[in-house]
Amino acid sequence: MLRMLFEKSGNGIWISHLDLMRVFQRAFRRAGLQVRHTEGFNPHAYVSIALPLSVGTSSECEILEFELDGPDDSLDSLPERLNLVLPAGVRCLEAYRGQKNLKELAWLRVETVLEYDNGLPDGLSAALTALFAQETLVVEKKSKSGLTQIDIIPMLHSLEVRIAGEQRVILEAVVQAQNPPLNPDLLVKAIGTYLPKYAPDFAKSRRLALYDENFNVFR
Repeated sequence: MLRMLFEKSGNGIWISHLDLMRVFQRAFRRAGLQVRHTEGFNPHAYVSIALPLSVGTSSECEILEFELDGPDDSLDSLPERLNLVLPAGVRCLEAYRGQKNLKELAWLRVETVLEYDNGLPDGLSAALTALFAQETLVVEKKSKSGLTQIDIIPMLHSLEVRIAGEQRVILEAVVQAQNPPLNPDLLVKAIGTYLPKYAPDFAKSRRLALYDENFNVFR
């Protein structure tokens, strides 16, 4: 399977997962590239995105899997060809042959920026560090069957609190990527639940890197 490393930023973060799939299918056609399709009465393109990204979250490390109906000896030029027809905020970085099965994708390095309109509260860094160092940390999460409670600590490998100015603090964390994934939004929810005094006025997250179970960069 061929793969494309791409990023989402700017206005691109508001494109939903399903819409992004359609965007790439149209981009391949506009770039003069034929994507392979399934056979039968309702053929589907061999195009998929490894880990669905929440709307509003940016990323530097998204992976698109695809198959071309024809030779694939022009992988080096493929990102540039697609970037010419992709919308602003979606940019291809590298096309290559996949080295590992997607099941081996185990960890995500993410960055969550917390913003405080009136400046950082006293004791914020120590309080956040202590919160995520607990042995258990149960938060409420929406699921297909309704609200459920999960302990996010087993899905949190590491977390660093970093002050980034008078009104911003950054949480840089390595979280479980799948089975089940840990959405960085739950880190913010944990703060609001257990430390309402330190709940941010605004928060945004970004994916930085993908790793296998041995913390090698996933490709």
